[in-house]
Amino acid sequence: MGGNLGTQGMLDFLFERKCSFRIANKEGLNLEELELELIDFGAEDVFEDEGDIMIYADFQSFGPIQKYLEDNKYEIKSFQFERIPNDVKELTAEQREEVEKLIEKLEEDEDVTNIFHNMK
Repeated sequence: MGGNLGTQGMLDFLFERKCSFRIANKEGLNLEELELELIDFGAEDVFEDEGDIMIYADFQSFGPIQKYLEDNKYEIKSFQFERIPNDVKELTAEQREEVEKLIEKLEEDEDVTNIFHNMK
């Protein structure tokens, strides 16, 4: 009996799933204290970016971090899910051009929301 991994299973092998939040900075906010607080909820990186606070975490930590932010009245400006490649591939100029053409075609499809690749 042959098993079918499906696309999701195959992608999990190639990519690490991450989530990120952009929150509004609060007056008197101590970034170090916030980071220590959020580490308990699975945050991996907390830093200031263009006046906002960025939080990066493992995909599974999305719910706990979101709840913490909402419970503590932080304004979540945006959040997103990303796939970070575990292994990147070096391509020839010709291969890169082919992949970029394919990505362009995929982006034209209104059913496609995100495209992740592991090109260098």
